[in-house]
Parts: sequence; C-alpha cells; structure tokens
Amino acid sequence: MMPPLKSYRKAYRSWRNGLRLEKEGARYRGEFERLGLSIPDEDAIRRAVKARRPDLSPVPRGSLRTLAIFHDYNWERTALLPALETFGEVVHYDWRDRYDHGKKEWRKGLKEEMNRDLLGFARALLRERPVHVIFTYLSGELVTPATTGELSALGVPVVNLSLNDKEAFTGRVRAGRAMGVRDICRSFDLCWTSTLDAVEKYCVEGATPLYLPEGANPEIHRPYDVEKSFDVSFVGQRYGDRPAVIDALRHAGIRVETFGPGWPNGPLSTAEMVRTYSRSRVNLGFGGVAGHKDTYCLKGRDFEVPMSGGLYLTEEHEELSRFFEVGKEIVAYRGIEDLIAKVRWLLASPGKAESIRAAGRARALREHTWEMRFETVFRRIGILS
Repeated sequence: MMPPLKSYRKAYRSWRNGLRLEKEGARYRGEFERLGLSIPDEDAIRRAVKARRPDLSPVPRGSLRTLAIFHDYNWERTALLPALETFGEVVHYDWRDRYDHGKKEWRKGLKEEMNRDLLGFARALLRERPVHVIFTYLSGELVTPATTGELSALGVPVVNLSLNDKEAFTGRVRAGRAMGVRDICRSFDLCWTSTLDAVEKYCVEGATPLYLPEGANPEIHRPYDVEKSFDVSFVGQRYGDRPAVIDALRHAGIRVETFGPGWPNGPLSTAEMVRTYSRSRVNLGFGGVAGHKDTYCLKGRDFEVPMSGGLYLTEEHEELSRFFEVGKEIVAYRGIEDLIAKVRWLLASPGKAESIRAAGRARALREHTWEMRFETVFRRIGILS
C-alpha cells in the first residue's frame, strides 16, 4: 500500500499537472480563435509546403532518398526504418551512437556538440548526393530552434514526428526554452502529431500540423501459433495507476501477467512482446498520460496489439473510435468495475473474443501500417508521385 504522504503528493502533482494542461489548452484555444485560424486540410498542407519549397518536385516510389534523424530507444528502428525503406534509400543518423542525452553533461555542452554534429552530418550527406526529405523525431530537449532553423535552410522538406504532445507540446521550460516542440515546430515543413488537441497549438505557433497516429509493422507485429497461456497480460512500463489496476484485477480472481520496466518479470524483447500478444486471451491497454488524471492519448500498442492478432482491451477515450470500431474490432473499458466485467465477459465468450480479435487485425492491416502513415505524409507534402 502506498504511504499516505506519498499518495497525497502523487494526487497533488496530478492535480497541478492537470491544471497546467487546462490553462495551456485554454490559452491556445483562445489564441486560435482570436487569430481566426483553421486546421489545415490536405490542400492547405500542400500549399503551405509549396510556398516554402517552390522548386519541390515529386519522385516515384522506390526512388525517394530520406535522411532519418532519430534515436532507437526500443521500437523506432524496427518500426520506422523498414517502413521508410519501402520508399527508397534511407540514411539514418542516431546521435546516441556518439552522444548520450541521458548524461548530466548534456545541458553543459554535450547538446550543443551533438547539434553541430547533426548539422555537419546532414550537410555532408547533401554535398555527396541529393536527399528528397528529412524525417526527424526531435524535441526541444534534443535540439535548439537555431539547429532546426539551419536544418530547414538546407533546402529539403523536413517532417517531424511528435508522439507525446498531450503532455509535452511545451513540456518543461528551462531558461525560457521549451523542452517539447513548442519552440522548434515552426522550422518544420510538416509537424506530424499523434495528439488531436495539439493541432491548434501548432497552428498558433505558426507551424503546419497533421494529426496522424502511430502505426505498426506487419512483418513484426503478426500472430504466432502458440498456446494461450495467459488469461490477461500487460506489456508496458510500471507507473501511475497501472499497479493499482493490476492489483484490482488480481483481487477479483483474474490471472494477470505483467512485463516491462518496473514489473517483476522485467522487459521483453520485441519478438517476445509480440509472442506474448498471441499467448494472451486478453491484452490489456492503458490510455492515460503519466501524472495526469483523466487525460488520454493514443499509444503505439493501440495498433501493434490488434495487428499482432491480439485481443485488445484498453481505456475508453474519444480518439480510439476514429481508428477502430470499438466493441467489434477492439474493446474499451471505463473504470475498474467495467474493466473487470469486460475481462470476465471476454474470457467466458471465446467465440466473440475470436471475432473481435480477427476484425481488429483486419482493420489494422487495412489501415494502420507505418508504411501507410508515411505514404500519407509524403503525399501531403508533395514529394511522392
């Protein structure tokens, strides 16, 4: 059981974080309306990119040369690179090969050194051969506005992916600089965000946003012919209210196995994680944002579990229904009692569970691969013929 003082501090931090997000959201909504802005549609995105890159011309699929700038934390290389390579040659720059942004020296000079190296790498590549697009997964924690400005000035369209704009569009502010994407977003030709309510924020900051969630790789996220040895499993980090939810399921007599940082079983390799989806009768998901009450966003597992052929049960929130038919392709719950009831229903209804599992995989294969996400992005900015 959590000590009372620790529980109080956790509740206070959650309240304070929620209040900060509410204020930030209200300020941006007010500015969005005051400035008379609108969310850019497909044509508006193309016009905005063309205005920045008047000499841009599309190239055939297979001929696209991409400079990809991101660190492989645990999923990026297996998810992003294979998808990008279906469009042509990819040159990958991973700063962690030389610079560890987890070290205390990062803010004492290592960040500036990495930024210089990144720009030097990009300039050298462009001198060697043409590049059609620069794809980045960057934040203000990693690069400065000056660096993204210089990257954009190289004459190649730049697309930045950001997956945690619910909490970290601004993020921590150090010496007046946002560690999220707030201060760097206007440098990019297109800001790909998986967070719906961040789109207005991008517009206010003078950027061009595209709301598009994560995807999955069908070569990796696929079913395995293995025995279903887990009634319920969860693969992901241990934090927030996740331990309490797992405990509630176990107290209700439901067998649950957990894997990932902080759990006794520890983390899994990508291959074992995907096999676990097939070994589980029900795959549990959480949609909440750490440290924030009643705040939700889409997760990578929302697409990876269904594509892997796993039966997916996750927290209900509005964005899910944009990409799946809830109740037929995935299942959603609201609160502990509803979660327990739905787990029991799915375990007692193997026929219905199999129908949902199959429908979820079919939808994911049809609409939610990373390759499809990149095709959408590349066509929006006009570089793919």
